[in-house]
Amino acid sequence: MAINVVDRIDSLVRVRHVLVSVSDKSGLDTFIPQLVAINPDIKFFSTGGTYGRIQEILGDSAGSRLTQVSDYTGQPETQGGLVKTLDFKIYLGLLTETYNDSHQDDLKRTGSVPIDMVVVNLYPFKETIAKAGVTVEQARGNIDIGGPCMIRASAKNFIRVASVVDPSDYGMILSELESNEGALTLGLRYRLAQKAFDHTAVYDRTIADYLSANGLPEVEGCYNL
Repeated sequence: MAINVVDRIDSLVRVRHVLVSVSDKSGLDTFIPQLVAINPDIKFFSTGGTYGRIQEILGDSAGSRLTQVSDYTGQPETQGGLVKTLDFKIYLGLLTETYNDSHQDDLKRTGSVPIDMVVVNLYPFKETIAKAGVTVEQARGNIDIGGPCMIRASAKNFIRVASVVDPSDYGMILSELESNEGALTLGLRYRLAQKAFDHTAVYDRTIADYLSANGLPEVEGCYNL
């Protein structure tokens, strides 16, 4: 398998396209407007409840700044939000490299845009299993798939993309954007990538430990074995 070897990157990358899909919506009411204030041309892509929250925050300007992921990809969300962001156009936008001509041709061919920042936190699995009487089926339903995929893709491509998993980092990100005319440094993108991979590692470990501790139920709700 051939692996791309990058020999040219930008220390500063201007944030123009942001994908936001979060369970924890705290801080969005200040983060989103300040992103717009720093870069008036910024565009947001979002899903489900996060889309609705950003729409409320942006008000009248939402129409020109905010796009549902399903409208961008041309694929409607499946029932219950089972599949929302697992799409070729999304991952082209996350993984393409700025100075790779073939990648840039793929973006043009598919009508995709490079995504510069991903703001994602995951279904509340740990919080769900902490509840009294939670069933394995309830726990299973709170295993996030699309979120970890986006986090990992954006973190892998830290040479261009910022992977944001913690609302407590919003202030630090805004500060750097203000200092660099709407751009983030390679150093910050690298630190965010480290945090992102730690985040998904802990998430997966929590799921594995829960399944190991509980085992497969013989009969529980819809499980009739």
